[in-house]
Amino acid sequence: MSATWTEEAGVPAAPLKIERETHKLEKRLCREVGRAIVDFNMIEDGDKVMVCVSGGKDSYALLDILQMLKARAPIHFDIVAVNLDQKQPGFPEEVLPAYLTRLGVPFHIENQDTYSIVKRVIPEGKTTCGLCSRLRRGILYRVADELGATKLALGHHRDDMLQTFFLNMFFAGKLKSMPPKLVSDDGRHVVIRPLAYVAEKDLVRWAQHRAFPIIPCTLCGSQGNLQRQQVGEMLREWDKKYPGRIENMFGALQNVVPSHLLDGTRHDFKGLKATGVADEDGDKAFDAPQFVAPGLGAIGGVPALRVAHL
Repeated sequence: MSATWTEEAGVPAAPLKIERETHKLEKRLCREVGRAIVDFNMIEDGDKVMVCVSGGKDSYALLDILQMLKARAPIHFDIVAVNLDQKQPGFPEEVLPAYLTRLGVPFHIENQDTYSIVKRVIPEGKTTCGLCSRLRRGILYRVADELGATKLALGHHRDDMLQTFFLNMFFAGKLKSMPPKLVSDDGRHVVIRPLAYVAEKDLVRWAQHRAFPIIPCTLCGSQGNLQRQQVGEMLREWDKKYPGRIENMFGALQNVVPSHLLDGTRHDFKGLKATGVADEDGDKAFDAPQFVAPGLGAIGGVPALRVAHL
């Protein structure tokens, strides 16, 4: 689009640029969510998807994108938005019903005072997320049964999954993240995370564009020393200093090589024997390591190609 065309049309260049960028963002969000749905078979023909809407940017964006995809999907599925009003002091209970009514999407508001339970059980200054999450999950599973929902959609995104990976590695000694799709403990519910491929920074931009009526969480939002917040800050700093590192780390979650880790339950190290047959996936202990993924950057100030030799 030339400057001459813009000037002749009488439209300032800046708004047109913003409009183009917003359109590109919308296409990228729909493409990434659609890709996740297909890759993990998240939504099938005839599904009733219960979208859990908390009032935060992520769940608003999830509902927004699924509504757009519903209109163009090759299959039919229904959407119902569900919010759990946990009776937190000062919670603006009128905001979500008004927004969802205006949006024209079927919705259900579940009123349960889990706030009082959490505050009574968890000592002052301790992290409330664990108990709050368990209570919320049980209630949402019950509501899904009552509404006849076949899938529960949560608004966790790519950065949430990476944070969970590092939290488990740093504090639980496990290589474990958030799965894009799982079955509940009782085996009765399928939970999906359609934002699995979406970057948080794109959701922030989309929330600003759509002017979602964000409702902050007063129960846990003030806990400034949460381990998840610390890990999130670490990842954001890495993303700023080493562009591409976040993408590479997320890609690693989809490219696991059990034979090159140390978990004997995932690979039969004890039974491993030489076969005399060449194996292209076999060990190359005497080869120089090659890290060719773009944007890997450096770790602790050491160039990536040198790290493997330390």
